[in-house]
Amino acid sequence: MELAGESQQKNWLNPIELFKRKEIVKICAPMVRYSKLPFRCLVRRYGCDLAFTPMIVSDSFIQSQKARDSDFTTNASDRPLVVQFASKCAKDFADATELIVPFSDGVDMNCGCPQRWAMKAGYGAYLIQNPQLIEDMVKQTKQRVPNDFPISIKIRIHHNTRETVDVCRKAEHAGVSWITVHGRTIEQRSQPCSYETIKLIKDSVSIPVVANGDIRNDDDIAQVKEATGVDGVMAARGILVNPAMYAGYKSLPIQCLQDWIDISLSIGISYTHFHHHLMFMLKKVLGKQERRVFNSLTNLHAVLQYIEENFGITRKMPASF
Repeated sequence: MELAGESQQKNWLNPIELFKRKEIVKICAPMVRYSKLPFRCLVRRYGCDLAFTPMIVSDSFIQSQKARDSDFTTNASDRPLVVQFASKCAKDFADATELIVPFSDGVDMNCGCPQRWAMKAGYGAYLIQNPQLIEDMVKQTKQRVPNDFPISIKIRIHHNTRETVDVCRKAEHAGVSWITVHGRTIEQRSQPCSYETIKLIKDSVSIPVVANGDIRNDDDIAQVKEATGVDGVMAARGILVNPAMYAGYKSLPIQCLQDWIDISLSIGISYTHFHHHLMFMLKKVLGKQERRVFNSLTNLHAVLQYIEENFGITRKMPASF
């Protein structure tokens, strides 16, 4: 685990205080490869209240210092922060959580990842079929962390909504602080989210509920709030395309593009991740042929030159990248 970049200390509310004080909490999702420190720093500048790390496999995190340094980099301004672990064992989840308590403001259990490798290994959405294991992991972890350190879960929904409600109620009973609900089943990808199921869950528990899925702008936030009564929203694909969406921007502002370049070159990020984020951000800005050209660029110098020529943003090459 490492501290890096933007070291100025800031005041922040922990997640529980956020849910108590804000009408709706705006959250950046845990996205594998994408929601790393530089991107979290970017979205925090544009109205994001709470950011998650990418999903981290707990057993690797426990066993390897190299894995910890690779998977979890933060800094003093990266708050409030929730670390998400994929676990299938209560001890692993508790051990991993203990390691990150001093550097974060909560831990989340991934019970929603639908990828085949995760399901086959017993991680992610596999867990929603085993609410007793979720309970055990939450209870054991609560015994090992401070009383005010929140534990949350992020789930997908069952075809049978009663099963989903049962998972949520058992998780609440075990002591989770809030539940994030991706309103699709394991098999669904682009189908509309089930706001009806999210509302049912919200009406069935007394802890905060966060809606995830199809959140791209202020209109979507207002719609899901009205339809479900949730306490927070979580964006993934929408915030990749427009990291300024929570600040009310309907499309990517040029300043956000400038900020991404400045933050990335200051803190440090791999060229691949730096370029891929820009590919998302410019998806609706560039035409088809322009995207083809930009996406084919293979080095930092070429990207910075393209950005300068097309957007007037000038940034010198760093000494190392």
